Amino acid sequence: MKPTATLYVCSDWKTSALVLPVLEKRFLVQNRITWEREKERGARRNWKNNTEDIWFCINSENYYFDVDAVKLKRKVLAPYRVNGDPKDWKREGDGNFRLTHPSNIWTDLTVPFWSMSENTPHPTQKPEKLFAKLILASSRKGDFVFDPFLGSGTSAVVAEKLCRRWCGIDINMEYLCWARKRISAVRWDSAIQGYKDGVFWERNSSPQQKGYPK
Repeated sequence: MKPTATLYVCSDWKTSALVLPVLEKRFLVQNRITWEREKERGARRNWKNNTEDIWFCINSENYYFDVDAVKLKRKVLAPYRVNGDPKDWKREGDGNFRLTHPSNIWTDLTVPFWSMSENTPHPTQKPEKLFAKLILASSRKGDFVFDPFLGSGTSAVVAEKLCRRWCGIDINMEYLCWARKRISAVRWDSAIQGYKDGVFWERNSSPQQKGYPK
């Protein structure tokens, strides 16, 4: 890896604690992102398991991070004013909105389901929106994205949509067939669910994105 490279490592609750000490031996661990995977089924004798972790690591202090590229557009329920003027929010369409800095708790993601064009039968497929956040925050247009566990190709699809160079590998040939089909479709569908006009939107905010009330 280049000195300027960034590494993101995904893990679940069983492996997350084991992954950290391994990463700390080789990289500078900056943060742990926890995201809500709301698609999981409930449990009768346990708490529903619906989160995963992403470890944010760098190779040196000379790394790239663009916080402005990954701000989240939230609807303001209690708009605050100073001397009658909006404070950090503005009126748009059917509501008041504010651009907020991203935290390491992500609850705005929708796991692909049957009616979404990005959905595949892959058992642990992640949303395109998730990869869009990682790629936009840690790379510029033309930079290189590498995924050694490509799966159904989500990282490559998003890299292609965001004008990044990419390479992905996987041991499962069926997954690679799904990935190839999805990548070829980017030429006529470059949209990313939940990302529009250069900002990320909250979950279930399609009406606001389209400019009309619910």
